[in-house]
Amino acid sequence: MSASDDDLPLAGVRVIDLTRLLPGPFATLHLRRLGADVLKIEAPGTGDEARWMLRSVEDVAQGRPSLFFRWLHEGKRLHRIDLTQPAGRSELLDLVRQADVLVEGFRPGVMDKLGVGWSVLRDVNPRLVMASISGYGQTGPFARKAGHDLNYIGYAGVLDQIATSEGQLAIPNFQIGDLLGGTQAAVSGILAALLAAQRNGRGRHVDVSMTHAVFEHNLLARLAVSATGRTPLPGRDLLTGGVPCYNVYRTSDDRWMAVGALELKFWRKTCEVLGHPEWGDRHWSLGQEIGGEDAMALREAVAAVFATRSQAQWTAAFEAADCCVSPVLRMDEAMRHPLFMQSQ
Repeated sequence: MSASDDDLPLAGVRVIDLTRLLPGPFATLHLRRLGADVLKIEAPGTGDEARWMLRSVEDVAQGRPSLFFRWLHEGKRLHRIDLTQPAGRSELLDLVRQADVLVEGFRPGVMDKLGVGWSVLRDVNPRLVMASISGYGQTGPFARKAGHDLNYIGYAGVLDQIATSEGQLAIPNFQIGDLLGGTQAAVSGILAALLAAQRNGRGRHVDVSMTHAVFEHNLLARLAVSATGRTPLPGRDLLTGGVPCYNVYRTSDDRWMAVGALELKFWRKTCEVLGHPEWGDRHWSLGQEIGGEDAMALREAVAAVFATRSQAQWTAAFEAADCCVSPVLRMDEAMRHPLFMQSQ
């Protein structure tokens, strides 16, 4: 461990990672970046499926795992254990005695079947924090049900909201269930449990249900149902396209601008840059009906103006305006943008 690692908040924390694919490995990568020592354990043979997922021709030629796997396990120690064998289970328990955290992503019940469930691990190391990441939680009618990200956000009412005003759904290339419901929920739960263990010497089992975590964070749609008794219509709510001040607009070169001028002062500045300051008082905070006739008509008028210039031209025009209007970047552009260059 380098001298800089010694200064990180999780320096000295030992993590055992039994997870595969995306949510768990990304969670332990966050812990590693915070200074933890992470031991990634795979089964003999093919190991983690991420080794082979998205593997390039060059990866195959060089006999290395995919970039997907290499990114997720950067800085971790790699080890193989066969948990189906008594010797493998014994080796894991020896590691657990010296560990602070164990993260697993098997279906509920698998760890118990292997003989290394929470009750066993807790007896071996009472200070251990164990995090279990699953689609639907360790208990309940869906506990052993298979699923992937699209299923989780579908059940949680999120996918329904990622739609056009005509109701056409879009499949996001951002794994909301895996990364928000799995990775981030696990990290926050683990850190809270570590703090408690540090204070009282008792570990705990952190049960992470990706679907429940996403449902919990689907806040505005849930608020709308509680307040009005109905689910917000696609493209007609305050933050889904129902107002011209918070919307996306196509430019003359078939690119897009994101207008996030939610507050009145930002909207008025936006209208000035667009050359139509008279639109500044047509705003939801001044009584414009969200998703109503005036809002939809003004949205079309704003769209017509944005369609007269390219994305680069509008980006330059709004550069000094500071009114929450920005270009919609492709990932290759985002990776080259000054905002992210120092973080890579």
